[in-house]
Amino acid sequence: MAQDIDEIIEGFEFIDDWEERIRYLIELGRELAPLPDADRTPETKVQGCASQVWLATDIGEGDNPVLTFRGDSDAHLVRGLVAVMVALYSGKRARDILATDAGQVMERIKLREHLTPQRSNGLRSMVERIKREAAAASRVGASHAAS
Repeated sequence: MAQDIDEIIEGFEFIDDWEERIRYLIELGRELAPLPDADRTPETKVQGCASQVWLATDIGEGDNPVLTFRGDSDAHLVRGLVAVMVALYSGKRARDILATDAGQVMERIKLREHLTPQRSNGLRSMVERIKREAAAASRVGASHAAS
């Protein structure tokens, strides 16, 4: 079972060595539930990532729905980044997702300064995708409430 974001942050806070941080990130990716082939579609593929990344979204009901994210990547390190983003955003309400700053979390766990520009761009693409999904879910919920 995947860890929650507080457990992940706590795990990173105990690790000083960069290579150990990478190993921990890869381990987080290994703990991520596999994404079924049916969810590996052009619609779920995240554009802007050098590696292949898929994010599937389940949207709850209401004007501020809970969104659940499932993801995967073909690269071990990136799969770990997907696990961190899923832990950060999955199971939250749309408005909370929109208000959550992934950059602050990446600074706190001291990963940002060690990511290559390509991986940083891919991470940004994942976050933008998640926030677009949350914004769309929030608008859809609001339009249903108005009807």
